Amino acid sequence: MKTVYLLLGGNMNDRNSYIGAATQLLKSLVGRLIQKSSLYETAPWGFSDKQLFLNQVLLFETALSARQVFQTIVEIENQLGRIRNGNGYESRTIDIDILFYGEEVVFSDDLVIPHPRIQERKFVLEPMFELSPEFIHPVEKKSIRELLAVCTDQLAVDKIVI
Repeated sequence: MKTVYLLLGGNMNDRNSYIGAATQLLKSLVGRLIQKSSLYETAPWGFSDKQLFLNQVLLFETALSARQVFQTIVEIENQLGRIRNGNGYESRTIDIDILFYGEEVVFSDDLVIPHPRIQERKFVLEPMFELSPEFIHPVEKKSIRELLAVCTDQLAVDKIVI
């Protein structure tokens, strides 16, 4: 069994419903949900949009390979109405990224793990810090705590308190 950290996010329509639906599908198709961060409302990264994103990091235990997890999340995104226009960063109903798959490093044309921009994105580091501040990034060789401390991203990341 492997642990896999996934980042869920979206900024279209009922963001909370999409996060919830994706979580349920992941629980049925990927494995056992071990832990989840709070929800965070975040500014769009890499493009401008009036609608803020809702983001959450989930930690799963899975028997699937990294490739199988990737294929599963693409199917879930498609099922939940994710449309890719090939225009780079854009609004979306749901986006699911593999942040970490155990401590493995994967580099192929269509799959890179750890996600290559974790250290640049406060909207990833904040919920990761909530779950696993001492987790060591297998490429950067720094903890999430250390990466967050030196992250230069100044975009708003606000924890939603319920």
